[in-house]
Amino acid sequence: MIIKQTKSAGGVVINKKGQVVVVSQGGTSWSLPKGHTENNETPMDAAKREIQEESGITQLQFIKDLGNYQRYKISLDGSEDTSVIKTISMFLFSTNQKILKPRDCQETPDARWVDKTKVAELLTHKKDKEFFLKIMRWIDLTER
Repeated sequence: MIIKQTKSAGGVVINKKGQVVVVSQGGTSWSLPKGHTENNETPMDAAKREIQEESGITQLQFIKDLGNYQRYKISLDGSEDTSVIKTISMFLFSTNQKILKPRDCQETPDARWVDKTKVAELLTHKKDKEFFLKIMRWIDLTER
């Protein structure tokens, strides 16, 4: 089987209350806001665009490049689609914006602020959970 490789970018967006934005993907799974890098976009530009599309947040303050990780795509039924492997670049941002309003309500019908200690248990994909738990220390350092 040929595995398609894609590039995505997104972000961990935190507020002053220690909450993180989590978005519903197609109403079937929960993830951090992220999506495909388009045309000649840099990962940073793609991350900002995807955060804006999926949460409505436009006021982002860049904190740190969190690196990248790989995982399989999630199918509509919530299982792993092993025909597509994603390389996901992630960035840490803060915002003062409180209201979340996804721009693409079919792709992302819901976005919510979740306490940082509850994010990993809400995320659907195990690799997203592992990544978030690995970068939690940066969120803790940011709040100091």
